[in-house]
Amino acid sequence: MNNNNPSTRSFGTVFFGLSALLLLLSITSISLGRFFIAPEDVVKIIINLFYPLEPTWQEQAASVIYTIRLPRVIGAILIGAALAISGASYQSVFKNPLVAPDMLGVSSGACVGAAVAILLGLSQFGVQIAAFVGGLTAVCIAVMIPKIIGKNTVVMLVLSGIIVSGLTGSLLGIIKYLADADTELPAITYWQMGSLVSVVWDNIIYSGIPIIIGILFMLAIRWRMNILTLSDEEAHMLGKDTVWLRYAIVLCATVLTACSVCISGTIGWIGLVIPHFSRMLVGPNNQRLLPITVVLGAAFLLGVDTISRASMNAEIPLSILTGLIGAPFYFYLLIRQRMNLQ
Repeated sequence: MNNNNPSTRSFGTVFFGLSALLLLLSITSISLGRFFIAPEDVVKIIINLFYPLEPTWQEQAASVIYTIRLPRVIGAILIGAALAISGASYQSVFKNPLVAPDMLGVSSGACVGAAVAILLGLSQFGVQIAAFVGGLTAVCIAVMIPKIIGKNTVVMLVLSGIIVSGLTGSLLGIIKYLADADTELPAITYWQMGSLVSVVWDNIIYSGIPIIIGILFMLAIRWRMNILTLSDEEAHMLGKDTVWLRYAIVLCATVLTACSVCISGTIGWIGLVIPHFSRMLVGPNNQRLLPITVVLGAAFLLGVDTISRASMNAEIPLSILTGLIGAPFYFYLLIRQRMNLQ
């Protein structure tokens, strides 16, 4: 028997291993920074939130963890998990492993909303609300186009997403052209590159709760997603109506992506690469794939964010790092797939 076959691996072993890695990365990420905190103190300070302990750490360390690093770590975990499961869900809906969470223009729409808010001088919270509204508006337009044309198919939905992405890209170009080159344009550009530097507890409350609900919903219906991998004729023979399921998944994945983008800006490659790597570990069955994708996506973004803020004095935008890591890995996946087909 080939022990390298994903179907022969123990799902529990892989899930436990990735969960342990995520926990280790969380402690490491909270420890590292300009003000180093010993890992044992990190554990004690976090336990102290739930069970009072005798303080053996500096008061400044607890303040740094509670107000700055802990919300940022939780934000990275939630956003990484949301983008990864959105990517895996989109790929199931469209039966295409090359599909990413921004296929229907949610990321580009969010960029337009955030850019308009920056141009109007709104607060950080206002920028996040505008980004969320912009992302949902873009997807609503993409969904309405097939209905207007009268051809409500998956292919037409993908083409609608391309149309909306092109339109929002042009709008963003106009906004950047009108923006002040010294203040507004750098803010828009930096927001497009993605960062978790502004994450606070309010972000976790307002956007984290919808993300958690969306992830739980996806995990609850993950066995039904396997139906979407069948042809429409096969699904109809089974007596399953896939139309409502497809739109429910698209809506949920869109909300997850929009909530993520409104917190961190645009972060690429996670929703495209992480589902592929998860399939290498446990195979294509969504019942096992989605939980692994959630944990792996969370660990990946948390690791990237830790490198971003701990490797240099100035933080590196997250999309730069995810591209540097994701693009070569995706190239490796393409080569590996080509070798398997020969």
